[in-house]
Amino acid sequence: MTRPRIRVAAYVVRHFALPEVLVFDHIGMPEVGTQVPAGGVEAGEGLEEAVLREVAEETGLAAVTVIRQIAVEDKPHPDTGQPRRTSFFFLRAPADTSDAWDHHVNGGGDDAGLVFACRFLPLPLRQPLADDQDAWLGHIDPRWTTVTGGSR
Repeated sequence: MTRPRIRVAAYVVRHFALPEVLVFDHIGMPEVGTQVPAGGVEAGEGLEEAVLREVAEETGLAAVTVIRQIAVEDKPHPDTGQPRRTSFFFLRAPADTSDAWDHHVNGGGDDAGLVFACRFLPLPLRQPLADDQDAWLGHIDPRWTTVTGGSR
């Protein structure tokens, strides 16, 4: 049996007028869909370290705080069918974080050179995210003090 690829996904939430979650779109690639920061865990890297790195790489945000892990989801990759295990995290962004910006991805990963249009959307979302990434958003307590657990 093939070992799953270990991944993380970030629900970066800020409380402005309403709770909002950070999402992004690939500029020039609308078929990819709206997503939250997510990606693979590097060798020797902890899950919290990986989720902070992914947020910084894909959005440029460094001033975020991990609140806690929400869920672990075992689900095959939508294109390849290869097994994946994704740990979803709830993170908090400062209320004064910009509403929207474009981020040029640097580094040597698959996203290097791409431009992501980042923005905050109010919760609950009106439309689903790519690859059902929004599946665990309902587990964030709106009072910001607790998160209900779960796995899929």
